Amino acid sequence: MSAADQLLAQVKAHGVVPRHVAIIMDGNGRWARERMLPRPVGHRNGMKAVREVVEAAIAAGVGVLSLFAFSQENWQRPATEVSALMALLEEYIQKEARELDEQGVRVVFLGDLDRLPGPQRGAVDRVMALTAHNSTLVLNLFISYGARAELVRAARLIAEDVAAGRLAPEQVDEAAVAGRLFTAGCPDPDLLIRTSGEKRISNFLLWQLAYTELHISPVLWPDFGRAELYQALVDFQSRERRFGRVSA
Repeated sequence: MSAADQLLAQVKAHGVVPRHVAIIMDGNGRWARERMLPRPVGHRNGMKAVREVVEAAIAAGVGVLSLFAFSQENWQRPATEVSALMALLEEYIQKEARELDEQGVRVVFLGDLDRLPGPQRGAVDRVMALTAHNSTLVLNLFISYGARAELVRAARLIAEDVAAGRLAPEQVDEAAVAGRLFTAGCPDPDLLIRTSGEKRISNFLLWQLAYTELHISPVLWPDFGRAELYQALVDFQSRERRFGRVSA
């Protein structure tokens, strides 16, 4: 039995699997630099890690997997790198769409999708339509996303509803905000994993991570696989989640 299989057995023996796991996929550039390779090579190998982690999440019984793939700030990277990332996005969808559908994965893209170039936006819309009926795993892919911008957007939507008389000021509560986020209807993450050893949230799901458990992995994203995911789940299972309360 492999180390990954042993860890999976341990996860299943404990019984408490996080319903929603979010991952900040970090380290592609460093992985490439350490091998004296161009950054796009790191991103391509990171794409392989996505497939392995999706399959591992299904095997563990995770219900929602959220991956931070491309931030709003990433648009400021060199044009050649942005173009390579957009091409990889389209390639990933073309290669993986059918298998994701067969595995019962519902693919959801979240963020300012209007900024995507035409071919990539078309590919995104097609895979979401193809997999919309699936329920084994919800795969949230955050593209052109920033949490502060998401909160500003929610505030603007609330202001518009109040101004139009559809919402009274006293009705503005946490549910009103949550219902206007990109993640409306999705449970908050139970576990956030960040790879490459960095200890930052990086403008990701600032509202939704209020009571999320954090796991920092030293592994660079292209090397992150089944064993690393299961180790994070084992770590999660050792935590006591009190949500601000005191244990009995």
